[in-house]
Amino acid sequence: MSDRPRPFDGLEALLNRLNRQLETAARSWETQLDNRSQLDLSVGAAATSIDLADEGDEFVVTADVPGYESDDLELRLSGETLALSGNRERAEDIGGDEENYIRRERELESFSRQIRLPESVDADTVRASVNNGILTIRLPKREPTDEAHSIDID
Repeated sequence: MSDRPRPFDGLEALLNRLNRQLETAARSWETQLDNRSQLDLSVGAAATSIDLADEGDEFVVTADVPGYESDDLELRLSGETLALSGNRERAEDIGGDEENYIRRERELESFSRQIRLPESVDADTVRASVNNGILTIRLPKREPTDEAHSIDID
């Protein structure tokens, strides 16, 4: 029996090598995410670019949204997280039937982005506008309070 090949002899070594490679890749991915931005909570590739600026008394978020109308966009502020999403469908056929098109790529498009703001903002005074494919969101910072709150100990 010693002359027969043993097909599973190298399997454990192969699995150990694969495990080490996966751990190395996972650490690399975590480093890339940490280096990208701790403020960006989006998952996957982003369909739109965002700038976040601190202008003293307010944060200004600027996003590229070419071709989107204000009705196609949705903004949500939850705590210190701002969520932006856009969804648009193909425009109604203009100039003929489906068979008139040689190439048609402008289908349903959507994006979703989330960013964490560095400080809390006053949700009641947030303003947003779209001009020439650029979405601008102005988020006034919440005034810091010097009020002290007593905390009861159980």
